[in-house]
Amino acid sequence: MAEAFGWGALGAAALLIGALVAYLLSPSRRVIAVVMALGTGLLIGSVSYELVDDALEHQAVAWVALMVLVGAATFTVGDWLLERGGGGDRKDPTGAQTEGSPLAIVLGSVLDGIPESFVLGLTVLQGGVSVSLLAGVVLSNLPEGMSSSSGLKAAGWPQGRVVLMWSAVVLVSALAAAAGYALLDPASGRTGALVQAFAAGALLAMLADTLLPEAYAVEGVLTGPLVVAGFAVSLALSAV
Repeated sequence: MAEAFGWGALGAAALLIGALVAYLLSPSRRVIAVVMALGTGLLIGSVSYELVDDALEHQAVAWVALMVLVGAATFTVGDWLLERGGGGDRKDPTGAQTEGSPLAIVLGSVLDGIPESFVLGLTVLQGGVSVSLLAGVVLSNLPEGMSSSSGLKAAGWPQGRVVLMWSAVVLVSALAAAAGYALLDPASGRTGALVQAFAAGALLAMLADTLLPEAYAVEGVLTGPLVVAGFAVSLALSAV
């Protein structure tokens, strides 16, 4: 479980690195969007080959499909509640966070990081962390940290406050990875498969709600090829 905690912290640390990049280098929205699209493709591949495929080996298709929908619905409800509470613009790079709630912004960032970190814990149980999944987590967290922190910087948040926020998210993500290790044990058979499907649905909903809209807003029709390129890389890495 300690190993899962460490991998979860490492993957989430990209958020903190992204924040520092935003404050020190001020990257363009185009750079952020490209990395977001690639990371989305990598994570979609990981969901397909690391979660859904494995879940189908232990559980009927109907149950897996149902739990994917439940996972997506759970994330969506949480995201909707946080948006109503003032956290809807947490990833906006232009400073729209000024009108939002600081607590909702922090909780929203925590919510975004939980599904992917939860899944990282499973891969540790399977003999070692998944390279494709870890790459996808890093390539989704890095631009998320840059985009959100660019907006927080424009909204007047001091660097220390932003670093503290992302440090808290890193800790929660590490704990989520440890929880994934404990709950997604393949020895749990059908129960573990259902949890895998639930995590897959939550992760897909997170990608669709938080990463793809920002990437498309900047890259437009190029978003599709970039996502597919990330998926292709995930496919290649899964064969390693």
